[in-house]
Amino acid sequence: MHVQEWLETIPAVAIYALVGVVIGLESLGIPLPGEIVLVSSALLASQHGEINPYVLGACATAGAIIGDSIGYAIGRKGGRPLLAWLGKRFPKHFSEANIALAESSFQKWGMWAVFFGRFIALLRIFAGPLAGVLHMPYWKFLIANVFGGILWAGGTTAVIYSVGVVAEAWLKRFSWLGLVLAVLIGIASMLVVKNRAKKAAAARSTSSEAEPVPVAD
Repeated sequence: MHVQEWLETIPAVAIYALVGVVIGLESLGIPLPGEIVLVSSALLASQHGEINPYVLGACATAGAIIGDSIGYAIGRKGGRPLLAWLGKRFPKHFSEANIALAESSFQKWGMWAVFFGRFIALLRIFAGPLAGVLHMPYWKFLIANVFGGILWAGGTTAVIYSVGVVAEAWLKRFSWLGLVLAVLIGIASMLVVKNRAKKAAAARSTSSEAEPVPVAD
């Protein structure tokens, strides 16, 4: 069944809860299609008056902020062994190359990596746990997390809802295009991230090989 068609079968309260939980779990570090669920729900809100876009945006924002914060706490407590465990459980997302790229981004951009990582599918999963593993000061993480969550979740809801209202008649026939666009954007960003991950891993490998080997006396 189509995602939006399935959402139409459940009450508004359940949609609010679903959006908050899915985005929260994704932000916590579990690979879930949070962006697709949010886009589908926002489109649905533009076509059905019983779904309040403000409540929907608030639930999405709360899920993003709370999920990232829990991920930060887990990462700070679990440390690098947590990343190794995640690599075994989710090798596609938490591969050594992806972790290397995310880590280099955090070292280079600091709290901005948390903020802008919210808009990139793969980094959205990494942001909270990795910030905790790298012991980023919590106040810096919190500021980036809150503003990033509000702008991404609230902004996505507002934009998709506005487009749906303006083009409601068109979207009733072609609403799936919104999902296709979201998926394509997600795939494109993931391909870019993976490409950079390979380069980061290659650079790290070259750097390791270039280090002088200590000679025993």
